[in-house]
Amino acid sequence: METRWLGALGPQVSVVGLGGNNFGARLDERQTRAVVHAALDAGVTHFDTAETYGGGLSEVFLGKALGPRRKDVIVASKFARRPAGEPYAPGALRRRIYEGCDVSLRRLGTDYIDIYYQHHPDPEAPIEEAQEALGELITAGKIHFAACSNYDAGQIEEAAEVSRTLGRTPFVACQIHWNLLFREVEADLVPALLRHGIGMVPYFPLESGLLTGKYRMGQGLPQGSRLATNDRYRGLATADALAYVERLRGFALERRHTLLELAFAWLASQEGVASVIAGAMTTEQVRANVAAGNSWRLTGTDLEDIPRRG
Repeated sequence: METRWLGALGPQVSVVGLGGNNFGARLDERQTRAVVHAALDAGVTHFDTAETYGGGLSEVFLGKALGPRRKDVIVASKFARRPAGEPYAPGALRRRIYEGCDVSLRRLGTDYIDIYYQHHPDPEAPIEEAQEALGELITAGKIHFAACSNYDAGQIEEAAEVSRTLGRTPFVACQIHWNLLFREVEADLVPALLRHGIGMVPYFPLESGLLTGKYRMGQGLPQGSRLATNDRYRGLATADALAYVERLRGFALERRHTLLELAFAWLASQEGVASVIAGAMTTEQVRANVAAGNSWRLTGTDLEDIPRRG
């Protein structure tokens, strides 16, 4: 498994990472252990979870599954937002960060978290409060690196300015929703991250399964699939999206690759991308994702020739 540096200041991570959003929600402890061990055996060193995943069980199950191999990998987690009804007062976000970190450490059964993310920006609290609290956690040895998730370009610029002028802890990485079907981040966010040396960790690389190859135009949604059973995702399978997926499939097949391989290879070929986070329900999916991430490195010509949507 190829490893890459996470931005200018972060650790080395495997180019394919395992997301823990299914742990405790769609997978029980035994199933989680099987998926995590398959990832370890395939060379994955980057494991991503969050305080909110699986109602907290994701961290518990991941920690138990890693066991003594925890020291050999990079574990990332994310603190949850402040309670929605809680009015902001100075120090409220700092307390939430400290509380979230202690909860996650206990659940993971570890004394440090490698990469600790602000899962969502706080619309009321100043960014310097988050960065200062995260810096204190680094000094205390509870986390090794601070990062952000779901920031926009303006927030990235503000965070970089705060860390530069006030000496606050800089973010080493940013998790972003990015894939061949969702490219809005390329206009402003990706350039901002590149300017400031912040590593990119795309999530939803397969756009909830649309880029796996199992959804075909004119065939209906497979019974039991996420898009068929979950109202939140069903709307992704528009006629336009499915038509574009067919064009991408044809592009990959012409080059003797699969749509799945194209989805990973395209992200891994983008400047600044360190690791592509993908969840998995089975050991077979883990192995398929890792194989896809290792199978193809797109040339400049390939990148230019990929069909554009619309």
